[in-house]
Amino acid sequence: MADLEKLRSQRWLARQDFRSYMHGSRIMQMGYDRKDWEGKPVIAILNSWSEFNPCHMHFRQRVDDVKRGVLQTGGFPLEMPTISLNDSLVKPSALLYRNMLAMEVEEMIRCYPVDGVVLMGGCDKTGPAMLLGATSAGVPAIFLPAGPMLRGNSRGKTLGSGSDGFKYWDDRRAGLITEEQWGGIMSGIARGPGTCMTMGTASTMAAIAEALGMALPGASSIPAVDANHERMSAEAGRRIVEMVHGDVRPATIQTRQAFLNAITVAMAMGCSTNAIVHVIAQARRAGHAIGLEEFDRISREVPVIANIRPNGTSAYLMEDFYYAGGLPGLMKRVEHHLHLDQMTVSGKTLGENIAGAQVYNDDVIRALDNPVYAEGSLAVLRGNLAPDGCVIKPSAMDSKFLQHRGPAVVFDDYPSLKKELDNEETTLTADHVIVLRNAGPKGAPGMPEWGMIPIPTKLLRQGVRDMLRISDARMSGTSYGACVLHVAPESHVGGNLALLRTGDMVSVDVASRSIAVEVSDEELARRRAQWVAPPPRFERGYGRMFIEHILQADQGCDLDFLLTAEGSPAGEPDIY
Repeated sequence: MADLEKLRSQRWLARQDFRSYMHGSRIMQMGYDRKDWEGKPVIAILNSWSEFNPCHMHFRQRVDDVKRGVLQTGGFPLEMPTISLNDSLVKPSALLYRNMLAMEVEEMIRCYPVDGVVLMGGCDKTGPAMLLGATSAGVPAIFLPAGPMLRGNSRGKTLGSGSDGFKYWDDRRAGLITEEQWGGIMSGIARGPGTCMTMGTASTMAAIAEALGMALPGASSIPAVDANHERMSAEAGRRIVEMVHGDVRPATIQTRQAFLNAITVAMAMGCSTNAIVHVIAQARRAGHAIGLEEFDRISREVPVIANIRPNGTSAYLMEDFYYAGGLPGLMKRVEHHLHLDQMTVSGKTLGENIAGAQVYNDDVIRALDNPVYAEGSLAVLRGNLAPDGCVIKPSAMDSKFLQHRGPAVVFDDYPSLKKELDNEETTLTADHVIVLRNAGPKGAPGMPEWGMIPIPTKLLRQGVRDMLRISDARMSGTSYGACVLHVAPESHVGGNLALLRTGDMVSVDVASRSIAVEVSDEELARRRAQWVAPPPRFERGYGRMFIEHILQADQGCDLDFLLTAEGSPAGEPDIY
């Protein structure tokens, strides 16, 4: 057990001086007595609950479960609200504010008398942001996932958030369903608290946190309304106190091998493309040079075995995955690809955590010799259109576009794109390659999820449901289709995407990991000489700071001054 005199909080609370007196008096102002905190680890519960964030609406109650666990183990819990990022409602993009939340988490941990933290997140950017901030702050931390919502339902059909929304909206545009039917889908697709129950970014990042060792075993897939979620929350409260006493910090857990484990599990899960941006950022905060190369290498080695929408033709959702054995069951099936000796927040190694794990439904969590897709869910492409790389999700697209060549049709903004997509006289065909640019980290700004470009209405009525689409944007992890994303460098900073013209022939070959525009280097150089940089999208405030310091997608979209390599960590604050 750690020496209580060495707890961070004691510097604020245990000294015989005027400042400690003042600090104690303010805590007593809230109704606490000195015996509530004296000699005890102070545990901050960072709660991203908000009435703007339905994914986290149960956190208002779950925080009490966490407190129960902290108190049972002799800690002193204090809730600390944070900003809350709901991917559906935050515009232009929740990614624009991921780093703001990460900065808030880091600085609030540093400036308050905190010995350990429980990170309550879930909706796509909150989990990565909290882990980024806690990684940089360096105190013992444990991630508590919000958990997926229950499966959706309308007119007797199971609905998956995002995935079926996109599908049925296309049917609505094509005139295949009525307004009344669409209204039933709208009201039935999200029926309670929790994150998207498809294999979207929220489920992906929760699984990554568990595989990395930063969440309790099995925590990532427990449905939000399941009583096991309440018990897991209390266990997180108990465990964080033990972690403080054992001085188990993020650096102890977040080794390079742990990040490789996380990527391996993500590939087997059929992960969101957004995993690349978040994992690269977090690994670099932890001091590890993880990049696109690790993702593509592991993708060639590990197949998709989680049969969850939007991958393949699956009817299964995260609730089914949980009942089938959850993430421990999946990790057991890919254990020979994992570094099993890595320590986790449970106090045990990853191998010990999954030693007794089982799979109860072989169709939901497939065997390695019967995968959903023979490789991992993502592939990294490179070529003269994306010198620094881009990403595609082969496990959730029509296989005929794994190799495709067609003429580009280029749009510089979303309004002009949408106008053409809705144009009943459009000359676009299924062979064209639709390109959207100025949608990247600086260009949009914040790299919104505009990358799943809708199919033109005219083609939908002809039965077309997939096309090759290219952008420097992202797409929702619940999305599907032949969408090339994260083109780096982005067009806004002069990447080669900015030089593309309508009519240029573009080719993609997933097997060879290539993407190219069939234009000579000399012609690209001529176009570059004519290119004019667009004006910045913000002139003041956080937006200006963001576009001046944001890194490209292949570097994790972190702010450059937050990287570990930028300087020594901030020391403990002076207390006078």
